[in-house]
Formats: sequence, C-alpha cells, structure tokens
Amino acid sequence: MSSWKKMNKEELEKQYLPSHWSHRMDKDAIIEAHIKEITKGTEKGRSVAQTWFDVAYGQGDGEKLDIYLPSNPSTAPAPALLIYFHGGYWQLLSKDLSGFMVPPLVKAGAIVVIVDFALAPKGNMDLIVSQVRRSVAFIVQQYSALSGVYLCGHSAGAHLGAMVLCTDWAEYGVTPDIKGALLVSGIYDLCPIVHTSVNDALQMTEGDALRNSPMQFVNIMKRLGGTCEIVVTVAQHDSDEFRKQSQEYYQAVKAAGLNTYFQDVPNTDHFDIIEKLVEENYILTQVLLKMVTRT
Repeated sequence: MSSWKKMNKEELEKQYLPSHWSHRMDKDAIIEAHIKEITKGTEKGRSVAQTWFDVAYGQGDGEKLDIYLPSNPSTAPAPALLIYFHGGYWQLLSKDLSGFMVPPLVKAGAIVVIVDFALAPKGNMDLIVSQVRRSVAFIVQQYSALSGVYLCGHSAGAHLGAMVLCTDWAEYGVTPDIKGALLVSGIYDLCPIVHTSVNDALQMTEGDALRNSPMQFVNIMKRLGGTCEIVVTVAQHDSDEFRKQSQEYYQAVKAAGLNTYFQDVPNTDHFDIIEKLVEENYILTQVLLKMVTRT
C-alpha cells in the first residue's frame, strides 16, 4: 500500500503543503518571501534580455507565453530553447513572475520561454496538460533551427514538464527534439492530491488523477531515447511525501532505461531550490547551463 494511503487527512494535508516544511521561516512568511524573490529575479531577467511578452499559442484562457532572447545573439545558427513551467499547484503564480532563471541562460546564448496555462478553477487538469503540450508544439514550430529543446518545471510545473515528456506528438503534428529536462520538487502521482484541500479548486476525480500522473506513463518516455537527459531534483527540506515522489519517479525513469540522475539539493526548501536559478554558480543553474550548451 502507498504510504499516503495510511495517513489520516491531517497528516496527508500537511505533507502536501510545502510552506509548512521550510527550515528558514514560517508558512506565511515563506510564501510572501517567495513571491518577492521571484518577482525581483524576473525583473532582472527582463532587464538583460530581448523580450516578447504575451505571445498567444492558442485562443483559450491563459494560453500565452513570454519569450526571452539573448541581447547579443550568437552567430551560431542554432540556439538551445529552454521552456519553463511554473509552480503554484496549477492555481497560483504566472509567467509574469517566472523569468528569474533568464539571466544566466540568455548569457549562455539560449532562448527562454515561460508558459502560462488556465489556472484552476478555470482550468481542469486535462485542459492544463493539453495546453502545455500545445505550447511546446507551438514554440517549436516558431523556431525551426534549434540545437535542442530543454524543459524545466518546479513543483506543479515539474509535473507538467513530466507530462510533456510522455506526450504522443503524432496528434500535434510536430516532434520536438527534447534533449533534456530539469524537474524540480515535482509531483508525479496526483492520486494523493485528490484527498487534500489542493483539490478544492481542481476538482479531480481518481480517474482524472491517474490519467494525468506521469508515473503511469514512464514507459512511453522510452521513445525519447538515450540522448535526452532527465534530472530529477528535490530539496533537503521538502516534505517526506514530496521527496518520496521524486525518488520513486526517478527510479521508474531509470528502470525504463532512460538517461537520468537524481539530485538532492542540500540546505534548500521547496521555494529557494528554484529561486536560486537566478544565480549562475548555483548547482541547478549549472545543470541547466551544461544541458543547453551541450553540442
């Protein structure tokens, strides 16, 4: 039996409230501090890149993305493209607060795209997953000459990145050359979420959760081949359930024969593990830079 099924409702609720697990500050202060940090980081990102905001990748609610281009584009013909999916439990945050990883990446010559989607309750999980898949297809069609497509997502955004990795691209009319993914403090089995307050806005059934759980579709990822590097990361001060989800997803991806490794980031919580991507020397920034500068 899964460990979460043995928990009472109060225990399960706490396990899936990341703000309750920070070693730095209390649950109310950590959210406020996180918004402040990613806002500041995004302002910096906007100041160092050429920007193209609110590009529509569809006609639906929230179907827009922001594009950050290097201010001094390389003469090389094919840049790398990094696509970022923000966290916020599919119901909070936005692309407007999510450009904080831009400075080191555009400095390295990469194009960065930040994706929005219909936040719950306007968007249900089937719609949100469909939107992010379409966003990838759209942006790849805009840039025909790329050295590779890379994904990054945090928390709920890592879930969305993992769902992109198991996409059947035949129905989208494009096959993105996905060469890497950095999945940070993600959720890969949505079934526990159904039984928490997080689901109040999402209104997922058990069937919805299973249909949109990356753990159910790891074998589909085999089509990515050995050239796609999947890095699964988790914070030292994430909850036990978040850490377990990351470890189990990593083990499943590894067992499927994919090129993957696990990164447990010391002295971080669920929030600063992603905030620090603004810093060039941060361990996960270095992971991304190695990915996007690979030839």
